[in-house]
Amino acid sequence: MFTCRNQPCSASWEQSEAVIKNEGQGLLFRCPMCGARNYVDRIEAEDGSVVYEQLDGRPFL
Repeated sequence: MFTCRNQPCSASWEQSEAVIKNEGQGLLFRCPMCGARNYVDRIEAEDGSVVYEQLDGRPFL
């Protein structure tokens, strides 16, 4: 589950609800409610599946 890092928003999203893309600053998803950028890391599991993990501390404020 992802949580929007925009403090006033803080909405939670399942990975299947987030559109992950690279906008030139690394992988991220934009919060569907407020549009804030939330950065993620791509991890390949042992079985070959790809999962994304939300990065703490980004964006750096």
